[in-house]
Amino acid sequence: MPAPAFDVLLPSDAALVVAFSGGLDSTVLLHQLLAWQQQHPQSSLRALHVHHGLSPNADRWAAHCQARCAEWQLPCEVLRVSVDGRDSGIEAAARTARYEALSAALRPGEMLLTAQHLNDQCETFLLALKRGSGPAGLAAMPAVRTLGAHLLVRPLLNQSRQALEAYADRHQLRWIEDESNQDLRYDRNFLRQQLLPELHQRWPHFAEATARSAALCSEQEQLLDELLADALSGLIQPDGSLCFTPLLRMSEPRANALLRRWIAGQGGVMPSRDALKRLRQEVMASREDAQPRLRLGEAEVRRYRQQLYWLPLQDSLRDRVLAWADLSQPLTLPQHLGTLHASRAACQLRYPRPDEQVSVRFHAQGRVHLAGRNGGREIKKVWQALQIPPWQRERLPLIFYNQTLVSSPDLFITRDGAAVDAPGWQVVWDRTSGSGE
Repeated sequence: MPAPAFDVLLPSDAALVVAFSGGLDSTVLLHQLLAWQQQHPQSSLRALHVHHGLSPNADRWAAHCQARCAEWQLPCEVLRVSVDGRDSGIEAAARTARYEALSAALRPGEMLLTAQHLNDQCETFLLALKRGSGPAGLAAMPAVRTLGAHLLVRPLLNQSRQALEAYADRHQLRWIEDESNQDLRYDRNFLRQQLLPELHQRWPHFAEATARSAALCSEQEQLLDELLADALSGLIQPDGSLCFTPLLRMSEPRANALLRRWIAGQGGVMPSRDALKRLRQEVMASREDAQPRLRLGEAEVRRYRQQLYWLPLQDSLRDRVLAWADLSQPLTLPQHLGTLHASRAACQLRYPRPDEQVSVRFHAQGRVHLAGRNGGREIKKVWQALQIPPWQRERLPLIFYNQTLVSSPDLFITRDGAAVDAPGWQVVWDRTSGSGE
């Protein structure tokens, strides 16, 4: 029979997608959902299998999943990913690659279902305990959370692995065994193979008890979310940055709780207590004219004036030079920054002379003379007057004629580039249409 949680978690017309590895857990989940979907004909069901390429059996596993789905008359798509574990380890890299591929393959309105169960929840709790996590980490896995624009649902969290094995035996299901599950170098396998059997032998209901603890931690976090919501909204600026000066006057626990919630809202991984201490000391409490930065995972926190900014890590564009030989054609900028177009709607910028080559760069130095202003100013002072944070200054396209800066679209034109009593043009920066790398 389908798991009772299905009717609570799933609308009767749900568009369901199962992350189908072919192992016991996802095989049981897909089989149960097939029965549920047949009872709810307005719903739909399909499977996605992620091919990590890490095992010599990966092709065979993909074929197994496609064969099972063909037998059950369900669509099954194989998603191939590449895994680079040099930075975060194979386990974490594979998990990240898997969820990125699954999320990208979802269609509008679809829900992703994964097969984590009660024993997995226990393992996740213990791993968080090993890392020294607080209540947010010890809350382990929620039954429902967002995954981009979609919902991620784990309907088996209250079922033990033993219950899934019994279901599979009763329905004569076939599944595959991943040989890497026996490799004790991986922390989760060590817990599963060595530690948890001893704990369950001593305390048969240990998994249920840890699940209750995780649920209590989750309740505490939800309560803190509610209590701190107004204070946090008062600190977050329209651009998503955080005004941090009030935090310096708060108790450390309260300030840390607000910082964690701001980081979570930016999609960041929860920082450790030590990382929050460094954030306070090295970034928030640094001198006024400093440009501090602290890397947290695949992002960094930077300060500008009295605000903190959460920024994804990106390659520097400081040395990039793009030739714009044909002004009748748009120029695509790197790193999805958009495109530039030459427009005759305004005559702000003079046309280049025959001996001048037009290029786009992302760094300038020295003094510039802005059109309509007396005297020159250091470019750094220009950016400061325009309130452009330092990291944005090297992501703004700058128009050069040969080696001379003539314009920054939407911001300024220099005296060397201004159109004076002559036809001119305008650079239009479309920030929404970029696809460059």
